[in-house]
Amino acid sequence: MDTPASTPGDSLTSPTAPAVVAPDGTLTSWSTGAEHLLGYAADEAVGSAAAALLASPLPTDARDRLDRQEDWTGRVVLRHRDGSAVECWLRARPLSTGDGRAGWLLEGTRAQEDESVPDTDQLFRWSYDQSPFALAIYDTEGRFLRVNRPMSEQLAASEEELRGLRITEHMPHTAFRAPEQSVDRVLLTGEPEHIENFVKVPGEPQAHAWIIHFTPLKDALGVVHGVQLAALDFSEQYAARTRLALLDEASKRIGSSLDMARTAQELADVAVPALADFVSVDLFDAVLHGDEPPPVPVDGPLQLRRTAASPDVETVFAVGELSHYPEFSPVARCLATGRGTVHQAGDPEITRWLAHDPARVAWMNRYQAHSIMTVPLRGRGTNLGVVLFARLDPSAMPYGQEDLQIAEELAARAAVCLDNARRYTREHAMTLALQHSLLPQGVPEQAAVDVASRYLPADSAVGVGGDWFDVIPLSGARVALVVGDVVGHGIHASAAMGRLRTAVRALADVDLPPDELLAHLDDLVVRIRTGPEARADAPFGEFGATCLYAVYDPVSRRCSLASAGHLWPALVTPDGKVDFLELPTGPPLGLGGLPFESVERELPEGSILALYTDGLVEAESGDVNAGLQALRLALADVAPSLETTCDRVLGALLAERSAADDVALLVARTRALDSGHVAVWDLPADPAIVADARSQASDQLHAWGLDDLAYVTELVVSELVTNAIRYAAAPVQLRLIKERTLICEVSDASSTAPHLRRARIFDEGGRGLMLVAQLTERWGTRHTGAGKTIWAEQLLP
Repeated sequence: MDTPASTPGDSLTSPTAPAVVAPDGTLTSWSTGAEHLLGYAADEAVGSAAAALLASPLPTDARDRLDRQEDWTGRVVLRHRDGSAVECWLRARPLSTGDGRAGWLLEGTRAQEDESVPDTDQLFRWSYDQSPFALAIYDTEGRFLRVNRPMSEQLAASEEELRGLRITEHMPHTAFRAPEQSVDRVLLTGEPEHIENFVKVPGEPQAHAWIIHFTPLKDALGVVHGVQLAALDFSEQYAARTRLALLDEASKRIGSSLDMARTAQELADVAVPALADFVSVDLFDAVLHGDEPPPVPVDGPLQLRRTAASPDVETVFAVGELSHYPEFSPVARCLATGRGTVHQAGDPEITRWLAHDPARVAWMNRYQAHSIMTVPLRGRGTNLGVVLFARLDPSAMPYGQEDLQIAEELAARAAVCLDNARRYTREHAMTLALQHSLLPQGVPEQAAVDVASRYLPADSAVGVGGDWFDVIPLSGARVALVVGDVVGHGIHASAAMGRLRTAVRALADVDLPPDELLAHLDDLVVRIRTGPEARADAPFGEFGATCLYAVYDPVSRRCSLASAGHLWPALVTPDGKVDFLELPTGPPLGLGGLPFESVERELPEGSILALYTDGLVEAESGDVNAGLQALRLALADVAPSLETTCDRVLGALLAERSAADDVALLVARTRALDSGHVAVWDLPADPAIVADARSQASDQLHAWGLDDLAYVTELVVSELVTNAIRYAAAPVQLRLIKERTLICEVSDASSTAPHLRRARIFDEGGRGLMLVAQLTERWGTRHTGAGKTIWAEQLLP
């Protein structure tokens, strides 16, 4: 078998002497280096037993490793040809022979006569002792052999005192177990390691940060004879790195929302434990409400509200309570001057402050607060509050100027986030106030339906939306129910909602049918989007808005509905059945040019109509069908009152999720006016019938106990019936309705509406409608499919 070592280049100066042994222990190859090492020629050695060369038995661990066919390196004593003993380093490596057995490649080198002779070179000693690293050399058992002067100073022991000891035998503290374990691993594996460790050496007030390198010390054969440890104190660099890491962490964690209290808590949580053992954040009450804070008092106590604290330990003032600080306290002074302060527990400023606050004294004594920093929170020149940092651990270093610098930078970053939250809180409150002012401020009096409603703004992170609802009394005891949703959020959506709600009320006052009203509303949105007043950030977005408009008549119990891209309303009949009214849903408002269609349904008395916006039924998964099913189940649970129904619906659909969109809900229970409240007469187109009409109306008022209204009612009937017979077309109908007002209606088949005008002195006509307008509460005209109806209302006595 050829070996790399048996080459002609081998000589007496060759560092290794290779040889090959067969599986049966016979030498099969003998190099020139082996001949020089032991004196045997190749023809003498080859064929002999390799074990015959041993002058002493192999160590037990060597025999075990060779039996397992593993590499082994160690010191052995071999027999020279002249009979002398040769101490060598021998390395044995298994060689495969192809038949499942293993031979061996042996490499030997003569051991130095004295490998422990110390290096006396002066330059080496200078470099060893003057190295910026603390150096130590350990033997194969992990015990000190050599240490330089910096290491001796760090361990407070001389080299003579340390030699022969393991690390933990000299320093039993648990922090020294890590380097001891690294030394043992390097001795075992021969691989270098490095660690970062924090240890407190004798004479130092606090632990230092160390970078420690462990290097195996090997001979030419790779045998590990010891370990060198090199340690560098990098406490200053570590502190700087920690400060940068704290600021980086703060930039990621502080300001995750526009909620003031949450932002303050994020500041407190970030600073613990990296900068403090306890942190509290106190803010002005005005700041928490989004307002400008008051000036800092110079001759009176400062009042702040505890907004956040970390950790959750017992504090003098719980979160949410007011804290009062004397004008001479560090908290008040740092806010007045705009500069942070550092104090120790025994400082005169602290002593004077605590003399006026026994509760805080008790807290400091209980938690052993020994060092305090107060830092103002100033965002864009606005005083927001104060952060107090405290160290409670007696072993922690007192605060210094470097700590104050990092605290001030941390507070400055947090103050910008807090000021953003303050400004948002103010704008959100203004937008919410605007929207609430545009929504109905109460349910108007009407006899057609009983109603209950709810409006929930979206989560503050989303912003106020454009959902709205309305209840509009109409002529003839009817009522209009409206619900709508403007696309988008923010003040623009609220303003757009206000414009749409006003337009709906104006169009409803004209008594337009639902489909015609939505058509006019659609034209309005198109003009807003495309007209000269349109802006790039127009609130209607791509699709504008959706709207559902319903008109209910308690006399006929019929409900007419039309939808512009809005969800169908839910109907709960008196027997408890829940269904959704299918409507021919038109396009959302703002597309223009597309028609809308009304449907009419007769509703049993006591039916419940539920109108809502998509924010109620859109689940977090976006599955509207699941939301509609949940709404159906909630409405099926019949409640004694509509208010309870609203609460159950919101609880069932919104209890387990945040409001990603605002929600409008309008629930109405229908009433019916029976024949006892309505009187109807069909009149022929004959002027002579006017007197009969007056008489019939007067008799009906007497039956209702409304004789006080007879005179005005007869005048109104006379004028309206006469105009219908004279200027309109048959059939003519007179109807009186008694509900919250007395309503007089005259219907005819003509679509021409009368106009109120002021008659001149010598005009024979033109004064009738003027008298009607003067004597009644209000009057108007509404068009129907068969003509028109002129109506007038009087207040009941």
